[in-house]
Amino acid sequence: MNRTIAPKTVDLHLEIQLPASKSISNRALILNALSDNPHEIINLSDSDDTRLLQQALDSNDTHFDIGASGTAMRFLTAFLSKTFGEWTITGSERMNRRPIKILVDALNTLGAKITYLREDGFPPLRIFGSALTGGELRLDGSVSSQYISALMLIAPYMRHGLQIRLEGADIVSRPYIEMTAAMMRRFGVTPSFEEDIIHIPAQAYRPVPFTVESDWSAASYWYEILSIIGKGSIFFRGLTTDSIQGDSETARLFENFGIKTVGRKEGVFITAGCKTVTFFEYNFIAQPDLAQTFAVTCCAKAIPFRFTGLHNLRIKETDRIEALTTELRKLGYLLTQENSDSLIWTGAKTEPERNSRIETYNDHRMAMAFAPMSLLQTIEISHSEVVSKSYPHFWDDFDKINQSMSSSFRKEKEN
Repeated sequence: MNRTIAPKTVDLHLEIQLPASKSISNRALILNALSDNPHEIINLSDSDDTRLLQQALDSNDTHFDIGASGTAMRFLTAFLSKTFGEWTITGSERMNRRPIKILVDALNTLGAKITYLREDGFPPLRIFGSALTGGELRLDGSVSSQYISALMLIAPYMRHGLQIRLEGADIVSRPYIEMTAAMMRRFGVTPSFEEDIIHIPAQAYRPVPFTVESDWSAASYWYEILSIIGKGSIFFRGLTTDSIQGDSETARLFENFGIKTVGRKEGVFITAGCKTVTFFEYNFIAQPDLAQTFAVTCCAKAIPFRFTGLHNLRIKETDRIEALTTELRKLGYLLTQENSDSLIWTGAKTEPERNSRIETYNDHRMAMAFAPMSLLQTIEISHSEVVSKSYPHFWDDFDKINQSMSSSFRKEKEN
């Protein structure tokens, strides 16, 4: 399904009910399963990723196809390695090209029995579930935090617990590791995470009621929308500034783009109209999922930028660095790559394509990050349904912009 969107004007006033965080939801599902929790998770995400993981955990099958869900692939691989039985797990064509060797090697070192069904280092996998011995492990922390979280979640049930020493100059997505640790504590386990060492003794989770927060990654697209429009306000009911999500950094970062954030008891209120920067530089090593949002925002607002800490983007749903460079060029913005870690825009432009068609590469974040560009020019979003991976009702919410602006226009005419 493609979606063509035309430019809009006038200020914006909306209330948006964001989806639940899929990152928290997916961890909660694993923790519920490990603790034999009788309590139903409240406000569980309705995203494709969470739905696929839940179906797998609730299934009596021994073969699982998790589609394009990287989280489900990593978390299930670890979960099944400690669950007695013989299992196979596969995914979409792109998923089966995303590396998993670091996680498989780590699990096999800890006592698991996992083999590759096709190419070494990539899914699909055959897993012979058994008791894991655990122990000490060195792991490259610069590749994917999901490998680390997957190991952490099952670590309490390893015979000798688990100690992970993270290696590498930069630990990618550190807030997601801290999120995992915080949720484990909520379920009665006490991991320690100091500097580059994670220690989790052998112990047992306890079942507890759990409610999932609204998603800050989803909120970032609305910050982008309001920043591009430049006037108005949005209220996010159920969102909290006191969040365990690393992408809550969205609020602070968008101060650079004229957006003020106020936390309230019922949610978060944002307003536009503050001063913006003339150049934006940031290392996204801790929040890589925000890079697309800020790249498009900077281009839309004619703010040159230099982003670093992006190497992890090359192994996401698509090579997001290449995808951003290619698709923003269609809109007239000439980005450059200093190295595999960075993305730069000096302000260089070329003639944009007429009625540009933005390819999404089966990447939900490409669709949602580029949608706000339609506030400035007519664009077509290819395979727009891909947003269901994390924010199934995104386009329904996006259509509220028309309704809000029509209402604002009528008020202006009446006045």
